[in-house]
Amino acid sequence: MNVLIADDHAILRKGLIEILNESFPSLQYFEASNGLEALQICRKEKLDFILLDISMPGRNGLDTLKQIRSDGNNTPVLILSVQPEDQYAIRVLKAGASGFLNKDSAPEELLNAVNQVLSGKKYISASIAEKLADSIGTPFDKPLYENLSDRELQVLQFIASGKTVSEIAKEISLTVNTISTYRARILDKLKLNNNAELTRYALDNSLV
Repeated sequence: MNVLIADDHAILRKGLIEILNESFPSLQYFEASNGLEALQICRKEKLDFILLDISMPGRNGLDTLKQIRSDGNNTPVLILSVQPEDQYAIRVLKAGASGFLNKDSAPEELLNAVNQVLSGKKYISASIAEKLADSIGTPFDKPLYENLSDRELQVLQFIASGKTVSEIAKEISLTVNTISTYRARILDKLKLNNNAELTRYALDNSLV
């Protein structure tokens, strides 16, 4: 089985390889430390499965996933993240992921998720499935941050983490003016006035 493991932390990549090797003795793996490397491997190699970190420098995991699908590549993709599941699970599934898994999950849950997506099914944790079930019938009660685009949510998290507009622009390879425009849209959509209120909103809603 050919697997791509894309994460900017080498130690985590090695840990994932060890876990997978125990259940898949025939595992052949490729490693990528950022979205660009991941795309290059996807376009060159025939893969059976992709593990993709959502937070990588430059092109993040969500953007990389969208490009993989735009390339016509239907390889199952399991997104890994330290971000709260309820903030990203639906977004990544809509973007074409086969599943979403928090990095705090036990190795057994990772293997369960891998086996499930390899069988052609979608994977989300039991806690997210419960939250989704609870949300049915209350579509008008969704929080304001769900109106943000994927990029706006990413910029919001960067700002709430204390990064300046210039630092964010460098991190995701956009201009300072573009980041400032995103910031203005975020404040407008969330009905906030400044970065302090934005940071408090992000903390109150477990977005960082």
